[in-house]
Amino acid sequence: MSNRGGKRENAGRPRGQGKFGEPTIAIRIPQSQGATIKMFLDAYQNKRTGLNEEATNVDEFFTPSISDQPTRLPLFTTKVAAGFPSPADDYVEKRLDISEFLIDHAASTFFVTIKGESMIDVGLLPGDKVVVDRSKTPGIGNIVLAVVDREFTIKIFDRSTSGRPRLLPANSSGAYLPIEIAEDMQFEIFGVVTGSFRRFE
Repeated sequence: MSNRGGKRENAGRPRGQGKFGEPTIAIRIPQSQGATIKMFLDAYQNKRTGLNEEATNVDEFFTPSISDQPTRLPLFTTKVAAGFPSPADDYVEKRLDISEFLIDHAASTFFVTIKGESMIDVGLLPGDKVVVDRSKTPGIGNIVLAVVDREFTIKIFDRSTSGRPRLLPANSSGAYLPIEIAEDMQFEIFGVVTGSFRRFE
């Protein structure tokens, strides 16, 4: 009887010998998000840029789960000083689908969790989820998710007087310096931040 084919004892790569040094599992992800997940894993593995922890202010990545049945909630057109108006009142102009409001292009959009305080002056606080769209073209002044020497960071896109790209923090304390992109640095704008959201309780 041939011993070829089928599962053989001790065959294959030993457990924990991959690039991350630990056992792996198989998962299914949307095809459009493959590059995003791979880039995140590469960044996780290669902590070698010298950017400090606060400058590298990106934590978790999520892909949006879009329901076939949108959740449309009342959108009130009047400002509420105290209390809450009854839906029976004539204040509801339309119903708003949260996913539709936050996401322009589902196939190219993902969410990232903010860590640190380098972007608090534009309202991005630790724990906030930001919406990143890879299909949008970045412009000067846009908040972007950038990759600098395989490290992710969210900053304001700018250019120096020499025309070189640079990434600006948004914290008036002066505790965070701009990231000047030198010619020998790996640099890519991975997506444009189009919104953010948080929970209070």
